Amino acid sequence: MVPLTAITMAPLDTEALVGALDTTGIGAVTTFIGLVRGHNLGRRVLHLEYEAYEALAVKGLDRIVSESLEKWPSVRVAIHHRIGRMEIGEASVAIAAASPHRADAFAASRYAIERIKQIVPIWKHEYFEGGDVWIEGATADPDNAEARAQALKIACA
Repeated sequence: MVPLTAITMAPLDTEALVGALDTTGIGAVTTFIGLVRGHNLGRRVLHLEYEAYEALAVKGLDRIVSESLEKWPSVRVAIHHRIGRMEIGEASVAIAAASPHRADAFAASRYAIERIKQIVPIWKHEYFEGGDVWIEGATADPDNAEARAQALKIACA
């Protein structure tokens, strides 16, 4: 059985992620796949390495699923994020959202990625031609109502 949330070193399986959701009677399923891009900030990226505080990261993903259910009660959400070394084009994060209506599925998926960036302790180490740098990482307190409102605003724009 595939869990709704996971931090894994294994390649992400979008089909299995969608299969983790109960889609009985559902009208829409959206998926978001975040890929390792080949360029960032004007430089050629060679590869990425993600690290996480795994136990806390899974709790953060679980929280995002719960928050999504509060906002969109008919939506089901599943989120998996990879850690470890990833090459250009590989999937680093996968989100599936199932809903009777497409607008809610799209919004819940967008909300999930915004909240991941805010509250889940995952850090990205980018290796590029000429060097490397740590970029992006959760900076918001999960209980910060302003941060949550900002994610909702972006998701529902």
